[in-house]
Amino acid sequence: MSPTGVAASQLRQLIFYHLDNDMLDNANFLAGRLHALEPRNPDSSHLLSLTYLRKHRNKAAYDAAQKYGSNGRHLGCAYVFAQACLAMERNVEGAAALEKARGHWQGKSSWGKTSETLRRHLPDAPAVQTLLAKLWQAHGDLRKAADCYVEAHKANPFIWSAFEGLCDAGADLDVEKMFRPTAEMGYAGKAGVMSEVYQDQPRVVSRPLASQPNFINANILTPSSDPFNNNRPMHAESAFVLPKVPSKQRIASEWDTPTVNSSGDLEHEDAAMSDPLGQDLERQERLAVGPRHARVASSMIAPDRARHGARGVAAVDSHSTAGPPNPLGRTTAAGAHKRTVSGAPTQSSMASEDSSGPPRRSNRLFGQGPATKSGRSAVELVSSVLTRTDREVRPARAATGTKGRSTVGRVVSGNRTIKPPDPSEKDKDNIRRAPSRNSEKSVGPPASHVVASTVQVRQVNVSSIDQQAEQEALGGLLRSLKQLALGRYAASNYDLSHAVASFDALPSSHRETPWVLAQLGKAHYEAADYREAEVCFTKLMKLQPSCIEDTEVYSTVLWHLKKDSTLAWLCHTLRDQHYNAPETWCAVGNSFSLAREHDHAISAFKRATQISPNFAYAWTLMGHEYIANEEFDAALSAFRKSVAADKRAYGGWYGLGRSFERMGKLEEAERHYRIAASINPSNSTLLVCIGVIYEKLHKKENALDCYTRALVLTPGSALARFKKARVLMHMRDFPSALEELEILKGVAPDEANVWFLLGKCLKGLGARGDALKAFTTALNLDVKASRFIKEAMESLEDDEDLESEED
Repeated sequence: MSPTGVAASQLRQLIFYHLDNDMLDNANFLAGRLHALEPRNPDSSHLLSLTYLRKHRNKAAYDAAQKYGSNGRHLGCAYVFAQACLAMERNVEGAAALEKARGHWQGKSSWGKTSETLRRHLPDAPAVQTLLAKLWQAHGDLRKAADCYVEAHKANPFIWSAFEGLCDAGADLDVEKMFRPTAEMGYAGKAGVMSEVYQDQPRVVSRPLASQPNFINANILTPSSDPFNNNRPMHAESAFVLPKVPSKQRIASEWDTPTVNSSGDLEHEDAAMSDPLGQDLERQERLAVGPRHARVASSMIAPDRARHGARGVAAVDSHSTAGPPNPLGRTTAAGAHKRTVSGAPTQSSMASEDSSGPPRRSNRLFGQGPATKSGRSAVELVSSVLTRTDREVRPARAATGTKGRSTVGRVVSGNRTIKPPDPSEKDKDNIRRAPSRNSEKSVGPPASHVVASTVQVRQVNVSSIDQQAEQEALGGLLRSLKQLALGRYAASNYDLSHAVASFDALPSSHRETPWVLAQLGKAHYEAADYREAEVCFTKLMKLQPSCIEDTEVYSTVLWHLKKDSTLAWLCHTLRDQHYNAPETWCAVGNSFSLAREHDHAISAFKRATQISPNFAYAWTLMGHEYIANEEFDAALSAFRKSVAADKRAYGGWYGLGRSFERMGKLEEAERHYRIAASINPSNSTLLVCIGVIYEKLHKKENALDCYTRALVLTPGSALARFKKARVLMHMRDFPSALEELEILKGVAPDEANVWFLLGKCLKGLGARGDALKAFTTALNLDVKASRFIKEAMESLEDDEDLESEED
């Protein structure tokens, strides 16, 4: 290798060292030196753009990766280029670059190829599919985004962002059939179970998710098709095929030749790169196969078995990995070549060097042959074995206690005579011990067969134990993820009771974590259970005081509970820790809104949208503040930006309906309320709003139906029951209205409107005495409305006078 190539290889190693240790300035500086040394090497451009991207210099990363990334010539450059495009909102350009590089990443998987000592600096297919999905989602094409998310999750179920992306897109999922190990993970289950979930059924013509017309409704923008439904048709070219996994039943050595597939590419994508670092990484991976299995086996075997089999394992490793030879050809095993005081070898040590003897008991337990000395050649070993085939071999005796020691008498200085063991002592020892195959005569096999059989048997045993342990660990992890996914998917579909039950069913180690507590708090908030939501967020802030995620929802919960002091404390905490976070300014805006300072609240929400223009929740809160100031045109603009940032943000659609209702455009208000209700069908308030519009349009039956459905969803909703009772009274159905009001009286006993409406209902039924009592109670509860209540009471007296005159 030329001096330039050696220097480039060293620079690459140094760059990765600094990247791994988060020393980005040094990595960027060295990447610049590497690019100056090899300006035409795409790997140099990749490392330079990668360092810029890690430093959040997106435009610099875009420029450095554009030459080889925009045209898809280099996968690493294309991946960095696409990430920079996502940050700069050039989504279509980034997606096009990844599509042009499809030949470099399609069917590739890095599962099992990364560890503490091994790394892959080029992305595989699931990673690229996830980035593609994010690009299409940011562009607004949810159908293509969902297709990419599905393919990424099929290839690697541990990519949680792919599942969350599907939930945010509103896809119809069957979570019970997700989060199962794939074939690349060493799945050894039934083939039928795998084909049921991750493979298309044979002879089924199907089409991709993006071509389904009902995935996203044009009006309500909520996907409804099932990306994991095997009964739906799909194009043959879009069928998911699991890539073939190279066999791991062979222990590789450093002398192996890299395998080339039919297309001419190397088996590992990093080895095909024109840099020595990629070759070093692959060679380290091959050498690490043996020690990784040895570590797993040693942790699972009992201590006594591991102790007895240590010598046999060491012998196998010396042949399976090309390690440095032992100096002078001597073995390093403990207790080998024992000598007397004068330097003469003992008989036991000489007997242990005889490779033609029967295998040790520990070797038989592990299926290994006797260890041979690494300093002798194979020809010498074979010849020595063949010359001893007819010789009677004595069995080796275990050195346990005083009786297991050598029977040779103490050798004094100058004595070179080796005394044979006493035959009578040998017979007694054989009688005391149980008969075993150690007492049989055997002939040592040839050395080549011994090494081959030892490696094969040891590999089968260790690999089977390793594979079983890995499968059990993967199964446990995927089950935990599935339980979390059930709650997350239910929350995304606003199935709030199911979501809360799924999260509560988690073990305490998972339930008392910041992410789960935040999800529980948001679920209770959507269910209008603000007390429980506050409890969850309070636990979250105690567990992680520096938390910033979902704190905007926490501030809204405190706004609903009218806890101004707690909200002020939250604002100060977030401002001190996360001054430039949009969640901080949402909390500040809610605090101003609670104090009825709507102009200051609008300024705070504007600051949040300046920090993050796609933060839909800040646009929604700003729109409500504009409604409070009766600036309906500005409110419409804010709500439209909210739904543009997130089409499934039902709060923005509700705000649009509210604005149109205040402007008197009832048909537009009804349409937007219906869109919001289609996104969140479990929200009874949206149905009440639709019912109010129907009342204003004089559609009493439709309004009554909406109120009834709202009470089915939320039986404790006082607003829905009050509206229903009033509609029933307008329809002259006083007995039904009285039933609703009696229930409502127990729910809201201190509400003056309830007692006032009850008085009018009793008046309609002719119970004037009870009606007068109800009016009196309403007058005591709300003195400000005394004028209206007194008019109702006077009308009650006028009716009595009219009836008396008629009599």
